[in-house]
Amino acid sequence: MKQVVLVTGAASGLGNVIAEYFASQGHQVILSASTLEKAEAAKVRSVNANNMFPLKLDISVEADFHAAVHWIEEKFSKLDVLINNATVTKATPVLEITAADFDWITQVNQRGTFQSCQIIGKYMADKGSGRIVNMASLAGQNGGTATGAHYAASKGAIVTLTKIFAKEFAAKGVTVNAVAPGPMESPIVHSVVSDEKMAQFIQNIPVKALGSMEFIAETCALLASPNASFVTGATWDINGGLFMR
Repeated sequence: MKQVVLVTGAASGLGNVIAEYFASQGHQVILSASTLEKAEAAKVRSVNANNMFPLKLDISVEADFHAAVHWIEEKFSKLDVLINNATVTKATPVLEITAADFDWITQVNQRGTFQSCQIIGKYMADKGSGRIVNMASLAGQNGGTATGAHYAASKGAIVTLTKIFAKEFAAKGVTVNAVAPGPMESPIVHSVVSDEKMAQFIQNIPVKALGSMEFIAETCALLASPNASFVTGATWDINGGLFMR
C-alpha cells in the first residue's frame, strides 16, 4: 500500500536518506525542512523527485505545524506516516553549556518533537490511523559519548514522549515508536568526531564499525508499515552493541 509520508529535517543527512528510501518504494514523501528553499533544493537533487513534495516546516515554530496540517489536508486529505527526524546537535562540554544553548536545543529537539506528535498526531488520530516514528538516540540512553549533555537530555526526553503519545493514541489507530541510533556513518558523526580520533572511536564500538543510515531508513519503514499495528511505545536500539538491555 502506498503511503503519504512526512519526514522532518529531510533536506540532508539521515532525514534525507529516510525520505529517499520511502520515495524509492513508491510512497508520496513530504520532504520538509526549516526553509522551503532547502526542501526544494533537496527535491532537485533527488533521484526520486517525482515522489517528493517540498514543504517548509521549522520544528521550532508552532505555527509551522498548523500550516503543515492545513497543507497536507488540502493536498492529500490524509497523512499515513510521520517521521520526526529533525533535531540539532552540539558537542559542547557540559560545564560550558550556556542557558541559551540548553534552551535552544530543548526547544528544537524536545519541544519540536512534542508539538509534532501533539498537532500532527492529533490530525492522524482524528482520521483514525497513522504511524509516528520519533528519532531518539543512544545519547539519550547512556548520557552520550561524543555529544553534548543538552543534546543527550533532549533525546532522553524523546524516548519518554514516545511512550506518552503511544498511550494517548493507542486506541485511536495511531502507533508511536522511536528509533535510537548509535554512531552512524553520517555527516553529523564526522562533524563531532575529528578524523584523528575516528579510528579509536570506532574501536570503542563493540561491532567495530559505524552504523548504516540506510538501515535506519529501512527500520523506520518497518515501523511505519500497516502491519506494525501491534508495536507502540517501543524504542528500537540500533547501536552496534554500545547499549544493551
